[in-house]
Amino acid sequence: MASSQISIAVIGTLDTKLEEFLYLRSQILEHDPSVNVILIDAGRSMIEHEAITVRQDDVLKASGFRGDEDAFKSLPRADLVKTMISGASAIVRQLESRGEIQATIGLGGSSGTTIASAVMRDLPVTFPKLIVSTVASSDTSSYVAETDITMMYSVVDIAGLNEVLKAVVDNAAGAIAGMAKAYAKRIEKSQTRASATKKGIGITMFGVTTKGVDAARKWLERRGFEVYVFHATGAGGRAMERLIREGRLHGVLDLTTTELADELVGGVFSAGEDRLTAAAKAGLPQIVSVGALDMVNFGPRDTVPREFQGRKLYEHNPSVTLMRTTEQECQEQGRRIAQRLRENCTEPELTEVWLPLRGISAIAVEGQAFHDKVADEALFTAIKRGLEGSAINFVEVDSDINDASWSEKVAQRLNELIEKKGERRTA
Repeated sequence: MASSQISIAVIGTLDTKLEEFLYLRSQILEHDPSVNVILIDAGRSMIEHEAITVRQDDVLKASGFRGDEDAFKSLPRADLVKTMISGASAIVRQLESRGEIQATIGLGGSSGTTIASAVMRDLPVTFPKLIVSTVASSDTSSYVAETDITMMYSVVDIAGLNEVLKAVVDNAAGAIAGMAKAYAKRIEKSQTRASATKKGIGITMFGVTTKGVDAARKWLERRGFEVYVFHATGAGGRAMERLIREGRLHGVLDLTTTELADELVGGVFSAGEDRLTAAAKAGLPQIVSVGALDMVNFGPRDTVPREFQGRKLYEHNPSVTLMRTTEQECQEQGRRIAQRLRENCTEPELTEVWLPLRGISAIAVEGQAFHDKVADEALFTAIKRGLEGSAINFVEVDSDINDASWSEKVAQRLNELIEKKGERRTA
């Protein structure tokens, strides 16, 4: 950390909400007078106030915008917001990379939340981020994405101070001051024990692959690895890909790739087209499998699209309905897995695809609702054909994905690949 003083970046549109931001600033200092509050103006119009640390024209300059103030104000609203996001992000990223801030906080309606959240999504996971927002009680997935932004509902609009808003802002001020202190303390501790840091392993899991994943996790933990389990709900897959890009993981057991089924068919848990690319591009040791590719995820039964009502459906619980993937869908999933790995692997010999021949989820084994040997075979065959001629190996195992022997074998093999990677570095 560059300085022993704790600093908090406060991001907002001060041309419309100066009073509220000044109150937030005062309450942070009320909770801890030693904190340095860096007030950043990402508004549309330039204003003057002694409490503003980074002025609106400084943010505009950092964005790379080259026009004058009139040209800026003439931009369409969406372009104006994007410009301020670009400038504020550049400033806050630099402050964080230098260790000059220990937390960020914002206030806003939809536009203010859009600006603050975009800036925060550019910051590392576990760096404290909090937004008091009028939209925090609705679907916040577009704001939070795969990051750890904390959203606090403002209850009333952020338009003038009143008893309710002041109390909410005071809670937020106390929270961000505490989060900043905790972060600074954690960073200080990590710097003194950096050499003892465990190697991180990412594992993807779903309810129907939990038993197998838990066994693999425990095997790796007994060998001294720090294991991060990601729930494969779309955000979970994106979060793992992000941590890989941030350099926090040393290996991946991507056992549950079900998000690809939702991407293909239109379920609610898609992780997007970048799924299954980060570890490959980074050259990380990884084992990829086909956990829960027998299913597409929807919400309650009555939310399943009409065109799928005649398909094989399974109510996992009142909030989640699963739909069995067809032979054709499984074939396409297999093709995509092979293609993404082939196109992105920088060290293909450190990637392997493991296929559990007796069942790819707890409900896909013989006797269960989603058992479909023909569909599974289409999946396996497409993967094997897609990997032909590449240096990526596939391994067929005569067990299901939750079998204890499978779990130990796959965890042990990942450990061997990590050792292989280490031997190359020391050679």
